[in-house]
Amino acid sequence: MKINKKKFPIDFKILWTLFKTTFIISSFTFGGGFVIVSLMKKKFVDNLNWLSEEEMLDITAIAQSSPGPIPINAAVMLGYKMSGILGSLIAILGTAIPPMIIISIISLFYNQFRENKIIAISLQVMRAGVAAVIVDVAINLAKKVLSTKRIIYITLMIISFILAYFLNISAMLIILSCLSIGIIDLIINSKKGNG
Repeated sequence: MKINKKKFPIDFKILWTLFKTTFIISSFTFGGGFVIVSLMKKKFVDNLNWLSEEEMLDITAIAQSSPGPIPINAAVMLGYKMSGILGSLIAILGTAIPPMIIISIISLFYNQFRENKIIAISLQVMRAGVAAVIVDVAINLAKKVLSTKRIIYITLMIISFILAYFLNISAMLIILSCLSIGIIDLIINSKKGNG
């Protein structure tokens, strides 16, 4: 479902759905940005059909490479796409309120949380689920890159993995390098198309 902002300048149903969905996703997400972006993809691409997979991949790439927390960056772009600046603000609120509440409560009982064996075990078990979600995101992103059938993209993906995993190169350096190569590739292809 593509939203035409001129036709629907303020659609309270969309704003409520945006707030409610980002609030629920943020409330039950453990493991950081990649997990929440994966859940946003399932909800906004697969269930609500507000975005295409390509748009969600673009949002993920921009959210990851922009300064600040990945979930907030993704919420800003997603909200803006759906309802402009008001949509961005609503999505930010929905994404930011749950962690603020949870962290405030935890800070009040920090010593009890830290020493509680049940909570410690629960957090360790959640790591397994977080790892599975991150692997799912990585596989979906890799499938998208492979589906382009462009040697340059596939090569960049493999080299980026090697640099990050085996050589511990900063993710920011890898992202900026890939961005630079992508811009050069775009310029070369546009010159070929014009020539």
